[in-house]
Amino acid sequence: MTATTADPDRTTAEKTTKKARRSGQPKRQPRYHVILWNDNDHTYQYVVAMLQQLFGHPATTGLKLATEVDRTGRAVILTTTREHAELKRDQIHAFGADRLLARSKGAMSASIEPEAE
Repeated sequence: MTATTADPDRTTAEKTTKKARRSGQPKRQPRYHVILWNDNDHTYQYVVAMLQQLFGHPATTGLKLATEVDRTGRAVILTTTREHAELKRDQIHAFGADRLLARSKGAMSASIEPEAE
């Protein structure tokens, strides 16, 4: 008869997994920032209106974010789950051109990036 030794790493991992399941706390999904990028083809009015319609931001918050984008080149508009961030980025890209500027040919640029832990 051959003696077998238990793998201590596996036993510890199994105990940790079982303990995590028993705790009843779901694992938090990684968070992502929705970044709005500056350009010279959109007015403050466009940005404020877009942020109101897509994100529900009040006009004062929209103006603050529009100013941040203009001054720094980018602004974090929302921090959320990856799937929701991708949706919001896509909605920004689909928002269309700024009708107040003839040179505006399309929507603003946006991206997502992981939140620093």
